[in-house]
Amino acid sequence: MTSVEQIAAVGQVLTDPGIDLTRRFRALFTLKNLGGAEAIEWISKAFTDESALLKHELAYCLGQMQDRHAIPTLTAVLRDTQQEPMVRHEAGEALGAIGDAVVLDLLKEYSQDPVIEVAETCQLAVRRLEWLQTAGVKELDGSGSTDQNPYQSVDPAPPAVTKSVSELRSILLDEHLPLFERYRAMFALRNLGTEMAVLALGDGLQCSSALFRHEIGYVLGQIQHPAAVPALCAALERSGENPMVRHEAAEALGSIGKEECLAVLQQYLGDGERIVKESCEVALDMLEYENTEQFQYADGLVSLKG
Repeated sequence: MTSVEQIAAVGQVLTDPGIDLTRRFRALFTLKNLGGAEAIEWISKAFTDESALLKHELAYCLGQMQDRHAIPTLTAVLRDTQQEPMVRHEAGEALGAIGDAVVLDLLKEYSQDPVIEVAETCQLAVRRLEWLQTAGVKELDGSGSTDQNPYQSVDPAPPAVTKSVSELRSILLDEHLPLFERYRAMFALRNLGTEMAVLALGDGLQCSSALFRHEIGYVLGQIQHPAAVPALCAALERSGENPMVRHEAAEALGSIGKEECLAVLQQYLGDGERIVKESCEVALDMLEYENTEQFQYADGLVSLKG
């Protein structure tokens, strides 16, 4: 049993801005995997940090923990318009991940947020909660086909019931369809994980929604298929691309870990966009640690979420 003192020691690393960001990330994932109210309290304290990358990762971890104790903190972050959009977006997604209908009205309110990434995130979270209350229960009680996630992540939408790659690609790229349905196609393609599925996902990095593009970067990082490298490199290298998307592309490249990935991450270590620079630092750190026994990120690089 982990003591309160041990959790506090890890929490102090997380909340110390004088400590290297990569060490603080490792502390965060340690707290996430320990779980419980004390870990949530320490994670919540770090939302005053200056790093948007760290704060959005805090929100992601709180959502993945699926503990109702995190709801007040995530609610406050979503409501705080002084927080960066990527942090507020992640708070909204985390509230949806926890899956408690008590936040439904809050998410509906922020589905009209003037920041498009926040609004779209909350719309998706509303759809997820509604799905859990209705169709989701029936689907999960049946064959479980919508819950076969080999990555063990809590996703903002369930995967579509089995379709061919070409059908899923058509849904993925159809900008007239609701985002929730396109997300379902995205996660179905991820779960297939074939080269054809990966290439179809890579095509989605050209879609108009930055939120959608960043989620595609995330799932490509989960799959870790080398066929994704060209599309991810192109996304990272686009200087006019939304920083949320570039950050996710960087972390996905770190997850894949091929030689060409290492080279491009090192190239952007000095990027002028802070979250891109920090994403490259963290991706390179995790790439190094994944191959040593000094420390393993408990869920690997694929835990990182934009």
